[in-house]
Amino acid sequence: MLQQLKINNYALIDNLEISFGAGLNILTGETGAGKSIILGALSLILGQRAESRYFFNQQKKCIIEGTFQIGEFHIKTFFEDNDLDYAPETVLRREISADGKSRAFVNDTPVNLTILKQLGEKLIDIHSQHATLEINDPAFQLLVIDSVAKHPDLLNQYHVTYRGYKSVTVKLKQLLDESERAKAELDYHQFQFDELEKASLSPDEQEKLEQELFALNNAGDIKRNLSGAHYLMDEGETPALLQLREASHQLTTLEKFDPLIAEINQRLKSSIIELKDIASEIETIEQRTFINEERALELNARLTLIYNLQKKHRVSTNAELLQIQQDLSNKIQQVLFGDEEIEALQQQIALKKDLLQSLASGLSANRTVAIPLIEKQVQESLSEMGMGNATLKIENAVSATQAFDQNGIDHIRFLFSANKGYALSEMSKVASGGELSRLMLSIKSLIASNTALPTIIFDEIDTGVSGEVANKVGQVMERLSQNLQVITITHLPQIASKGPNHYFIYKDDTAATTYTRIKPLTNKERVVEIAKMLSGDNPGDSALQNARELLKG
Repeated sequence: MLQQLKINNYALIDNLEISFGAGLNILTGETGAGKSIILGALSLILGQRAESRYFFNQQKKCIIEGTFQIGEFHIKTFFEDNDLDYAPETVLRREISADGKSRAFVNDTPVNLTILKQLGEKLIDIHSQHATLEINDPAFQLLVIDSVAKHPDLLNQYHVTYRGYKSVTVKLKQLLDESERAKAELDYHQFQFDELEKASLSPDEQEKLEQELFALNNAGDIKRNLSGAHYLMDEGETPALLQLREASHQLTTLEKFDPLIAEINQRLKSSIIELKDIASEIETIEQRTFINEERALELNARLTLIYNLQKKHRVSTNAELLQIQQDLSNKIQQVLFGDEEIEALQQQIALKKDLLQSLASGLSANRTVAIPLIEKQVQESLSEMGMGNATLKIENAVSATQAFDQNGIDHIRFLFSANKGYALSEMSKVASGGELSRLMLSIKSLIASNTALPTIIFDEIDTGVSGEVANKVGQVMERLSQNLQVITITHLPQIASKGPNHYFIYKDDTAATTYTRIKPLTNKERVVEIAKMLSGDNPGDSALQNARELLKG
């Protein structure tokens, strides 16, 4: 329920704070005092778009904050799905700056207006005399029937199964489409695959072949330079190794004079050994280096094949060609074995269809039982509110076998006649605003007695009724408030006398600027306020007494 509402800098409100109670909350006040302004501010935290021209002070931002008790509404999954912190006492806040920029928060977590609106719809239902679209909505009409049918577990099982069924049918369509395309392209894919498979590619082959070909193409230069290096090191008239050996011999004769000379000579001898090994390896490489034109031709042919394949498939490496080969293999396998997966999915769909038909039949049976109960209870409630000749008829067009949708096989339509002798028709065509309001009140009362509803706000839906009928409307609201929080804005004393919580909205002209204020009324103040609603600003004793009797009743 809406526990508290804070409004700062909106229209005629500079700073206002309201704490609402459980059950029935009455809001009264003169026309223009600001009742609609309060609803307008409340709508901002329910996701409605804001206009800065409604700000009280154009230099300050507008802040609206609502505190809700939500523990009984079972909407924790909504918070989890939208990555919000859940708390049984949840705060919705909206901040709008003077330049029109808006920020919204749920428990201090920033959210966009879509999420705020979705959450707001789960917490508050605002109904005015002219807000009759919902009652003509087939989804709402079905909700009414399901709430009376009392089959939430069966309905949830159906919805889960239906979502699974739709998911599998989408997957089947994708497979069928892919299978058709694959079959049409099978020969082309097979040719490409065979060409790649015949090439017997390996991931690192190209680099090795290019390196080997480079060496073969430069074999003459390589052999000549290796031979020259070996000649300088170990051949010729004065090879480097011979000179180094002679240098070591000269140092050997001096070792006895200085230990450092002996150490240097040892290092030189080690270098001679290493250089001798290097010369030997150079000679080995030189001897095995030779010009092989046949091998060069073979390498050129292999690389030409690789380059052509890469160009054809618009890639630059063998690894990419191998991935294409694997993809082609998968497409071919899909054609060869895809029918098995399609058959498996078709069998799965057939099983889900049978289950859905069974669940839908169960839902339909429960709805069929609920429909006359709804018609009877709504008729009784309307009669109580002065519409004894009104008739609500609920038609259910049951679909043929396995022709189900997301709600089952039932297609509901509410038909209504407000007066005797008039044909039943869609409600928007035959009912006035006041009649639709009483019809909606009857239906909401019925739903609330069977399931948890959010806070409901009635904005002067009692227009067009008076006297005993108004008293009956108030009694229906009182019964409704036993199951949920009801906030109603009214000009009728018969309704204002109902419920334990009465708030008076008024304009404060004591300062230089007019402000909208609100205050909870004591029992004594309620008597005076209701007496004024009965007879004017200066109620007499009879009006006061009448007000006391209304409050007692």
